[in-house]
Amino acid sequence: MSQPSPVEFVRHPHPAPTTPEQRTAILRDPGFGRVFTDHMVVIRYTEGKGWHDARITARAPIPMDPASAVLHYSQEIFEGLKAYRTADGGAVMFRPLDNARRFQKSAERLAMPSLPEQVFVDALDQLVRIDRDWIPDGDGSLYLRPFMFASEVFLGVKPSSEYLFIVIASPVGSYFKSKDSAVSVWVSQELTRAAPGGTGAAKCGGNYAASLLAQMEAGRHGCEQVVFLDAVERRWIEELGGMNIFFVFNDGSMLTPPLGGTILPGITRASILALARDMNIAVREEPYAFDQWRADAASGHLKETFACGTAAVLTPIGTVKSRDGDFVIGNGGSGEQTDRLKSALIEIQRCRAPDPHGWVHRVF
Repeated sequence: MSQPSPVEFVRHPHPAPTTPEQRTAILRDPGFGRVFTDHMVVIRYTEGKGWHDARITARAPIPMDPASAVLHYSQEIFEGLKAYRTADGGAVMFRPLDNARRFQKSAERLAMPSLPEQVFVDALDQLVRIDRDWIPDGDGSLYLRPFMFASEVFLGVKPSSEYLFIVIASPVGSYFKSKDSAVSVWVSQELTRAAPGGTGAAKCGGNYAASLLAQMEAGRHGCEQVVFLDAVERRWIEELGGMNIFFVFNDGSMLTPPLGGTILPGITRASILALARDMNIAVREEPYAFDQWRADAASGHLKETFACGTAAVLTPIGTVKSRDGDFVIGNGGSGEQTDRLKSALIEIQRCRAPDPHGWVHRVF
């Protein structure tokens, strides 16, 4: 259990929350990111005063002045993690402290104030507790979205002196709409996501905005996701539009592109690296060229490829498309090692297996 937060939260419950009947109907098929719980957490930051006015309140629109700094200079960061229902009727989150630490690093890169780790975790706890009935049963989960943005009213290129930190929650099912066991991806050879010295390692909205045109291009080619190459040589595979990537070879070893400032340090990615080593799977963090990916798939040296992230968990990639043609990985579906790692991760997340790394955080 978490320690008391250094910020005191005041509760203002929703005066007319969703009825149990309405909620039950919604939870039958919530989709992903389309419906939201009754409450949200809000904390203010003011230069000279620090973090203050922490409250749990009814989810509602945010009043915003047209000159709010975020609308003009894009000082904004966010995180994503999930709460799961357990067999004993409780709820847990997976590695929230790691999200808190990454949130701090994102804030540092965008010249924003650092939110203490315990305040971040306690804000999540508060929201999960008050909206506990929104956590789906079965394979569903409650997706938590903490975010912070510049709220000072001014026009001028400088760090804001005021910020809002907010947490909202959404009951979710599967991230990808496709019912197939594997997804197809489009390799963008012209548009890039991040450059050395940029914000690629920060979880900020601008990175995702920069990926949208390439994602649209992927959609036009019948693909669910886009794969980005490096911005310098347009040769090395970096990550997808919203998730990291792993490659599994015919000797059982794995490879994932190394972190270096242009790739988001995914918490699911880090978990897979740890689980693979627990299973005595040789795993390398090394550059991997697009041309090599194609050649290894053709020769059979590469057996599986999967994307990973909080929303997608582990999702096998079956078909790769690009302006130079298409190729299929393995049998075009999921693979044994991908399934094994996914199962191991989910079993820990849902408290159905031992948690040797201490990743699971119990909320109640």
